[in-house]
Amino acid sequence: MLTESITIPQTDLRKLLSAASPDGALLYLYLHSGNRPEDAQQELKLSPSRYQCAAATLRQLGLWTEKAPAPILAGERPSYSEGDVLQAMDQDSSFRALYGEVQRLLGRSLNTEELKILLGFVRYLGLTPDVISVLVCYCKERARQKGSLRNPSLRTIEKEAYAWAERGIDTVEEAAAFIQNQNVRNSRLHRLMEQLQIRGRSLTPAEERYAQSWLDMGMDDECIAMAYERTCLNTGGLNWAYMNKILLRWQEQGLLTAEAVRSGDRKAVPKGASGNLGDAELEAIQRILREG
Repeated sequence: MLTESITIPQTDLRKLLSAASPDGALLYLYLHSGNRPEDAQQELKLSPSRYQCAAATLRQLGLWTEKAPAPILAGERPSYSEGDVLQAMDQDSSFRALYGEVQRLLGRSLNTEELKILLGFVRYLGLTPDVISVLVCYCKERARQKGSLRNPSLRTIEKEAYAWAERGIDTVEEAAAFIQNQNVRNSRLHRLMEQLQIRGRSLTPAEERYAQSWLDMGMDDECIAMAYERTCLNTGGLNWAYMNKILLRWQEQGLLTAEAVRSGDRKAVPKGASGNLGDAELEAIQRILREG
């Protein structure tokens, strides 16, 4: 086993810590030390299931691109007939079992059009019944988190199924790793909304794009809170575009923690200066924002 010295990028380190996967971190170190993926399971003494979960975690974190999913285009989707559904129900016991499980999860009967969608999950996307069950449960939970009292439609679940296929999520291990990472992101997003004093409502699509891009920068929560405070001090409130410029500038400078920002500020402020914006500068900023 090779044990070359490695340097872990800060963004990778944050992803590994947020995933809370010891096996995933171990596999990451093994691979980045120059070892071969095909030897990992034996040399790290991982069971097949533990290895698959570790590999899935790294893939979902974007830290290992060993498995490249084939793109699935909407124009290539097959069209299934009522006869196809009847034949599957009559001859495929696993599809009948899946049909019953999905009905149980959604709490209602599926009509023929919905069964055609379900058949596409199996025949076209190649998803196993176990993965489809996890997919339905994930969509139900996501609808609940958004405040919906109704279970999602098969059309809504279909959109997510194709998104999973594009990501290469076709095993229970891949699905579990993806859901865990999504839960971590949602948790951080909720903390971010608290920091921005946003309560009692959801983010608009534009706001969510800003927020998700900030989380992808790999900055810690205190760093984002500092950007929010400076935005409020300089503009009188939350200005998404202004705050985004602050965070982009810090990212370009490699300032991803609050301590790094404070250290950078100390180096940038001339000796004897207060570091605060003067009245003229604040007035200029306000004028630019009004005109923009």
